[in-house]
Amino acid sequence: MTNDLESSTSIPSRTESTAPPGWLRLGVVAAASAVVGGLAAAWWYKKTLTQLQQAEMSPQNPEIRNSEEDFSEEG
Repeated sequence: MTNDLESSTSIPSRTESTAPPGWLRLGVVAAASAVVGGLAAAWWYKKTLTQLQQAEMSPQNPEIRNSEEDFSEEG
């Protein structure tokens, strides 16, 4: 005979655990990693484009002289 205190509804079963399954946690971590990686790549790309645009607009360094002689073939 079973007691009213020891019924099957009061004993937690393994299938009713409160922790999410391992594959779900792994999926959440993978999704978060992909989002963070994407944001980091977008930030780096934007920073690089900004630097290139600033370099294009700034005057050239007077110490660097490009002349036709530098590009001509010697021979």
